[in-house]
Amino acid sequence: MSKIIHTLQEFASNSGDLPALRGDNNAFSYSDMLAAVHTLADELTTLGIERVGLAADNGPEWIIVDLACQLANVPLIPLPGFFTPQQMRHAVESSGVDALLSDRDGFASTCATLFGARLSGGAVTFASLTSISAFRLCPLLDSVLLPDNTAKITYTSGSTGHPKGVCLSVAAQYATASALNDALKETPLHRHLAVLPLATLLENVAGVYSALLRGAEVVLPGLANLGWAGSSGLDIQALASTLTATTPDSAVLLPQILKGLICARESGKWPAPTSLKFLAVGGARVAPDLIERGRQLGLPVYEGYGLSECGSVVSVNRPGADKPGSAGKILPHCAVTIVAAEVLVSGNTYQGYLQHDIGAPSFTEVSTGDLGELDEDGFLWLRGRSKNLLVNSYGRNISPEWPESELSALPSILQVMVIGDAQAFCSALIYPAPGASKSDISHDIALCNTNLPDYAQIRRWAALPNALSVADGLLTANGRLRRNEILTHYASLVDDCYSDVLNPETNEITMQCLSVVSANTARTDMAEE
Repeated sequence: MSKIIHTLQEFASNSGDLPALRGDNNAFSYSDMLAAVHTLADELTTLGIERVGLAADNGPEWIIVDLACQLANVPLIPLPGFFTPQQMRHAVESSGVDALLSDRDGFASTCATLFGARLSGGAVTFASLTSISAFRLCPLLDSVLLPDNTAKITYTSGSTGHPKGVCLSVAAQYATASALNDALKETPLHRHLAVLPLATLLENVAGVYSALLRGAEVVLPGLANLGWAGSSGLDIQALASTLTATTPDSAVLLPQILKGLICARESGKWPAPTSLKFLAVGGARVAPDLIERGRQLGLPVYEGYGLSECGSVVSVNRPGADKPGSAGKILPHCAVTIVAAEVLVSGNTYQGYLQHDIGAPSFTEVSTGDLGELDEDGFLWLRGRSKNLLVNSYGRNISPEWPESELSALPSILQVMVIGDAQAFCSALIYPAPGASKSDISHDIALCNTNLPDYAQIRRWAALPNALSVADGLLTANGRLRRNEILTHYASLVDDCYSDVLNPETNEITMQCLSVVSANTARTDMAEE
């Protein structure tokens, strides 16, 4: 039996009446939850289902399906809502899914369109579920082999149309959740709000599993009630209202969500609930100034670091072990070494990539591609991505995450990507914060430049016409920049940043329709709002 199920059953036997899961329209105590999990596991076994693809809204039944698959030894494949139809078909076929579970309207039609003759009969209902139904698929002629002990396949956003499937064991997920709980044992956390889609491993493991294993209540509003508009954006005010109404102790955020909450707090539109004790922020590097702004406003924000291949979390800052600007102290279930400036992680790793590593030896170490260093207290300090490294025309190396983290903390900037590979200077593609004028942005960048060496300062910037999003393929599910795609999509803006660089009469950088800023001045040739 899985360690997660075993621990939950022990807890339910002693404190089964405590609330476990609460959704928009239903709630489960620990005893009720385990009863539903056992019933569904029996149903999966009776139906002969071998691999489950789950495409459903956030809610208690998502977690019941997840835990029932563990109990029935059926690998679970969460299908993110941001997947295109082609990506969904790839995920289903590459993992050998034979049953798709969903609560989405029109999902039967979606299945018919994507899988045609493989769709076997109509929807199958379950006695243990009220909103989720199953759609059976005829098995593929060639069976899909999985690495040993695969319990969950989480798909990275990938850099192409075919995301990679990371195969994880129950033990790896349990180790992550348990290590987080051990690190936070002095912080009373009794109610967790699931803010991210449950198909996101960070929420599923670090958020929900950790909360359940410590006997906390998990609040699971539907994504629309949280403010998620499909996969293209988040209504921060709706999320802020949900935080106020549910009074959680903990939540997991992405940096962009944190910035939105800070703006709502600073504008006076949101009185943050005093119940909050731990807001974990991950998915991308967070500027220390942003952490400080949040804390001054009463938001207990702590940066962490991890990756899917290691069960989602490797290090985290927390009360009593906190160094703002770092990615936190390494959790004891993992070991981190630095080789040639790259972060290598061992101790809690994945089973392999789907369809790539069958029969390969155990994966005992992960090359993260992240640059960093460890201090004497065991805190990890990240310095950027090795593959994202910009090398300017003077041969200086620049990790763009460094100036980006500084720029993203500025009140006038909502999103930013720094560019400048093989160029004489750095520029930035910027999506402005609501109400920010061009002069506001130029002024803020000029102030930021005073904290950067000359080769990393932003000399030009161009305004993005639309926010970067998962829906347009320019962000990953965790909010990371998909740099190559952005460079391709906005190639004309990039070219503009470096066209007619030198004025032949003055030998100075010219502006055209872009703001030019330095450490001491901020000026613009654009009309001001």
